[in-house]
Amino acid sequence: MEDLSLPEGSLFLGFDTSTQSLKATVLDSNLNIVTTEVVNYDLELPHYKTESGVYRDPLINGRIVSPTLMWVEAFDLMLKRLQKKLDLNKVTAVSGSAQQHGSVYWKRDSWAILSSLDPKKPLVDQLRYAFSVNESPIWMDCSTTKQCKAIEEAVGGALELSKLTGSRAHERYVGPQIRKIYETQPKVYKDTERISLVSSFMASILIGAYACIDQTDGAGMNLMDIKQRIWSKKAIEVTAPNLEEKLGKLAPAHAVAGLIAPYFVERFHFNKDCLVVQWSGDNPNSLAGLTLNTPGDLAISLGTSDTVFGITKEHQPGLEGHFFPNPVDTESYMVMLVYKNGSLVREDVRNRCANRSWETFNTFLQQTPPLNGGKLGFYYKDNEILPPLPVGFHRYITSLDVNTLSVLEQEVKEFDPSSEVRALIEGQLLSMRAHAERSGMPNPPNRIIATGGASANNSILSSIASIFGCNVYTVQRPDSAPLGAALRAAHGWLCNKKGSFIPIADMYESKLHKTSLASKLAARAGTKELIANYAFVMEKRMEIETRLVQRLGRV
Repeated sequence: MEDLSLPEGSLFLGFDTSTQSLKATVLDSNLNIVTTEVVNYDLELPHYKTESGVYRDPLINGRIVSPTLMWVEAFDLMLKRLQKKLDLNKVTAVSGSAQQHGSVYWKRDSWAILSSLDPKKPLVDQLRYAFSVNESPIWMDCSTTKQCKAIEEAVGGALELSKLTGSRAHERYVGPQIRKIYETQPKVYKDTERISLVSSFMASILIGAYACIDQTDGAGMNLMDIKQRIWSKKAIEVTAPNLEEKLGKLAPAHAVAGLIAPYFVERFHFNKDCLVVQWSGDNPNSLAGLTLNTPGDLAISLGTSDTVFGITKEHQPGLEGHFFPNPVDTESYMVMLVYKNGSLVREDVRNRCANRSWETFNTFLQQTPPLNGGKLGFYYKDNEILPPLPVGFHRYITSLDVNTLSVLEQEVKEFDPSSEVRALIEGQLLSMRAHAERSGMPNPPNRIIATGGASANNSILSSIASIFGCNVYTVQRPDSAPLGAALRAAHGWLCNKKGSFIPIADMYESKLHKTSLASKLAARAGTKELIANYAFVMEKRMEIETRLVQRLGRV
C-alpha cells in the first residue's frame, strides 16, 4: 500500500482572510488541531475604522470595500502571535483561504518591492504604496449592475456566460469589478501591473512573488473557462483590454505556489524548505475542512454570508448558483448557492427583538411552533444575491382557505418578536432548500454538515433538520475554512512529494475518526408530516418571492 504518511513532528498551517477577521489553524502530522488564533479587524486594528471589516460608501450606492493594507497588517500581527505559540520552523507547508470575489490591484513595478522585502521591517510599512487601488472591492459590493449586463450581452446572454464560466454575471464577481475600474478609472487600470484575488494576494506575500490564481477561486470571476480550466479568451476580451497579462497564470488548487520567502525565514524563523500551497476561496476551503466527499451530502455554512454547497460529477450550470472545480478532486465540481444576508441579519433581529441576547433569541425560536402560524418573512439588510432583491423587509401572513383549498396571503408591517425570530430563520432556510432543489442538489440530502458561527446554535440546527428532512451534523469547531486550508497544505505537500495528484480522501481515510475532522450528529430529521408541511409552505414562499423579484428585482 502506498505510503501517504506525513513527516513525523511536522506542522501544517492554514489561514483564512475573511471579511471580519484573519484566522489560523495548525494541524500536526496526524491531522489533529494543535492551535488556533484569530485577529479581529475592527477590534484590533481600529485605526482603519472599518465596520465589520468593511467600508460602505455613502456616496456610491452598493459600493462596499475593504482597505487592502488592513489584511497585510493583520497578517503581521497573526505571525507574531503564532511565533509565540509555536516553533514555526516545524511548519512543513502552509496554505490559505480567503473571502471569495475580493480583488487586489498591484501598482506597476510592485513586483520589485514584493521580491525584496526587508526582514527588519513590518510588511505593512513596505507594502504601503504597492497598490493602484487602496480599497479592495469585496464580495459584498453590488455597484456593478451595469457592467454585469454588458458582459452578459456581449457573450450571448446570462445562460451562455454561465455555461462558459460556471456562473452568470454577478455584481461581486471580479470580472465586472475589473470592467468597472477600467471604465471609470482608466489611468488606474493602466497603472495596474497585476490583479490578484485576495487568496492569491496573500499567497504572493508568502512567496515574495506574484502567485497564480488557483482554478477553484478563479472560477468565481466570470473569466475562466470552467470546463478547460483556462482563461476564457471570449470572457476576457469583453471585460477589459490587456487583461490576461494582468491576471497571470492559473494553477490547480493542490499545486505548490513556491517556497516561503526569505523574509519569513529570517523574521519569523520558518523553515526555508516550507512549501506554500496555492491559496483558494473560503467556500472551497470549507468544503475541504468539512471532508465533504460524497455526492448527495450537503454543507450549509452560516456566517457573514450563508452558503449551501455540495459535490457533483455533472457540469450543469444554470442561472442560479455557481459551479467551481472541486479544490480537492480533479474530477468533480463544487456547486454552491450564496446568500449575502446571513449572520448580520440574524444579529439585527436579535438586537431588535431579543434584547441583544442569543439566549432570548433561542427561547423565542423554541417557543414558537414550526411553520410559525403561516407567518413568512423576507429580510435583507444588504442587496441580496439569491434572490436578486434590494434592501428591505417583507412580512406576510398566510392561511389555508378550506373552502377553496387555496392559500390566502396578506402583507403586514410587523410581527411580534417571537414570530419575527422564527420568520427570519425559517425564511432563510426555506429559501436555501428551494434554490438548492432548483440547482439540482439532492432532495432530501443524505445528510447536512453545518458550519460557520451559527452552527453552534442547536435551535437553528433543529430547524435545518426539519426543513431539509435529513440529519444534521457538525464538526468539532465551526471554523472550517482555516481548517480546510491546513488540510490542503498537507494535501498539497503530499501531491508535490508524489509528483502527481492524490485524492485527499486517501490521505485522511485511515485517520479521520481519530482526528478533529470527525463530525457528530447534532439534530435528527423532522417527522414526515412536518417535512411535507414545510414543502407546501416553501412552494408558497417561492410564489411570493417570484412576485417580489418581478416587482423589485435588481438584475
